[in-house]
Amino acid sequence: MRPLIGAFLLMIAGTGLAAGARAGDRPGSSSAVPRIVEPVDESRLVQLRGNTHPLARPEFDRGAVEDSVLLDHMLLQLKRSPEQEQALEEFIDRLHDPHSAQYHKWLTPSEFGEKFGPSAQDIETVTNWLQLRGFQVNVVYPSGMAVDISGTAAQVRHAFHTEIHRYSVGGVEHIANASDPQIPLAFEPVVVGFASLHDFRPQPHLKRHPNFSFPFEGSELYEVGPQDFAKIYNVSPLWKASKPIRGAGETVVVLEDTDINPADWTTFRSSFGLASFAGTLTQLHPTSPGPGSNCLDPGTNSDEGEAAVDAEWSGAVAPDAAIELASCADTKTTFADLIAGENLLNGTSPPPIMSDSYGGCEREYGKSGNEAYNNLWQQAAAEGTSVFVAAGDEGAAECDALRSYATHGIAVDGTASTPYDVAVGGTDFQDFVDGTTGTYWSNTNDTGGASALSYVPEMTWNDSCASSVLYTYEGFASGNAFCNSPTGLSFLAVDAGGGGSSVVYSKPSWQAGVVGIANDSRRDLPDVSLFAADGLYTHALLYCMSDTAQGGSPCNYSNATDASNNSAGGTSFSAPAFAGIQALVNQKTASRQGNPDYVLYRLAADEYGSNGDPNHGNLTLCDATNGNAVGASCTFYDVTLGDNDVPCKGAKDCYLDPGDLFGVLSKSSQSLKVAFPATNGWDFATGLGTVNVLNLVNGWSAADAAPAQP
Repeated sequence: MRPLIGAFLLMIAGTGLAAGARAGDRPGSSSAVPRIVEPVDESRLVQLRGNTHPLARPEFDRGAVEDSVLLDHMLLQLKRSPEQEQALEEFIDRLHDPHSAQYHKWLTPSEFGEKFGPSAQDIETVTNWLQLRGFQVNVVYPSGMAVDISGTAAQVRHAFHTEIHRYSVGGVEHIANASDPQIPLAFEPVVVGFASLHDFRPQPHLKRHPNFSFPFEGSELYEVGPQDFAKIYNVSPLWKASKPIRGAGETVVVLEDTDINPADWTTFRSSFGLASFAGTLTQLHPTSPGPGSNCLDPGTNSDEGEAAVDAEWSGAVAPDAAIELASCADTKTTFADLIAGENLLNGTSPPPIMSDSYGGCEREYGKSGNEAYNNLWQQAAAEGTSVFVAAGDEGAAECDALRSYATHGIAVDGTASTPYDVAVGGTDFQDFVDGTTGTYWSNTNDTGGASALSYVPEMTWNDSCASSVLYTYEGFASGNAFCNSPTGLSFLAVDAGGGGSSVVYSKPSWQAGVVGIANDSRRDLPDVSLFAADGLYTHALLYCMSDTAQGGSPCNYSNATDASNNSAGGTSFSAPAFAGIQALVNQKTASRQGNPDYVLYRLAADEYGSNGDPNHGNLTLCDATNGNAVGASCTFYDVTLGDNDVPCKGAKDCYLDPGDLFGVLSKSSQSLKVAFPATNGWDFATGLGTVNVLNLVNGWSAADAAPAQP
């Protein structure tokens, strides 16, 4: 047993800042009440439960790493008091309330830390203890909510009482903590735990063309480029207005773990009629606010296609905006987008808009990992930064990424599920299923590569055999029957727009007042959606990533093979595209907007009505199945066809008919309760639906410009 250091608090008094903290500034709040009030007795420990990755299992364990292995730039997450947390939540509500005197009075990072961070004394106590245990304290962020430290596996074992082991999962080598960390009981009021002590990374939400043997093979593809998007979602009138709204003066940051070839961004824009616009691309590696930096240049890697999509499609919607690709290298334990996000939101000029297309399920993130994203996006909302996150590509089964069927039950994306970001889901076009392709697409492309003629009717994006659209098209009565048929086995896939209920977060104040919102007291996903299909019904999205070393292909769109290789789907497209839409809103309103969910749900309540008083006229008028007959006044297109259900196996949220090998994801294993169908108003499949961008931008101020009241 290590020695008792009951006099530790007295010993560190007056020692000043921990090494690596901000020079000339004491991190944390000078007014918050200290909560580390007991001596730090290392014989009295508390376990930080829920912080072991579910794949760190004995059958995958290959033994402990060497003691000397350096775990650089671990992010230790701190927490505020319950009273501070309640005050912050109420403050963020007031920041977004046009009737409040605090409306849009955004905080700087230092102000955020002073008002809502742990006490400076508590932070100093923790950082000095870390140094005493041999850790290097690299950065204490101005927010006061995260501390960047480096140390060896041996130091982690001695201080946090958990070993770092090697694991081999599916032929891939990983490292991870083998058990939940422990800390001195005295620290429990202030310390949450590490964002992660493993290298099981969040995954990009980019879906390549499916390789199914399906009856649609051979059909002509109508792939979606920027000008098609602008026509379908009514962006073009903003671009062509006498005072154009194209994102001029606005900045959109996309968070990445790789760089891209900037020539691909230029090629994409020149190929699709965007070269004449004023938008720019900058690649940066945002430094941390301390000596040295935890953000190293990652170069290019296998996620380069994801980064290209994010940079290209945020600028495709806002072609005059400045696009900043902020990338860092992963460390052994910390994912790059967390590092980049922390550095940007704690920097001197937090960006007005951010997009993140990487994710994983809440269960895999663990308690501290979920808290890391919640703290980060919460800080963004307080600083006026609008955050858009891909809701996921696994339908209602986010824990089953890269599988053919679900085994872990209903789950949502942990990057997207916080109350402080806009979770963006995915749709598909239904013209092929309806047999109306000729109504909505020209047989030739214009000079900008566009062939879309108008708004196209939409349904949920779902490539799986559990899709009600697909099994009906194939002549089956249910997903269970289709998934167990010879044809249906070709569609065993967990590929659909993400949505469901969080098991971590309660219902936020703004998620109310709209018909369809579940009375479940939970944060529900997604909030909104955009087209994100990957080609099953002849439609996918175009991008450019030519780096053959990372799986790219020449961006020659006149060549069918190259064009197909540079088309895909996934909510990786819809999140940055919506971030581009927000740039148009910010230009129109000449202001940062913080968390857009407040206004989005307010606008939807006006259009759809509430559960108690639904406006059925607008629900009918704005139904996405109307296609080019949809109401011209609609802000949202209400997606009511399809679902985001997927095939499953096992007992967890899976309904199987007797004798079947595969079932469909269900809210009950005893009876079929599909997870989840599209319905009127808000639903788990597509949220509030998709948008008429012209009406959204022009209607934003009316929904959010009432004069502030004392």
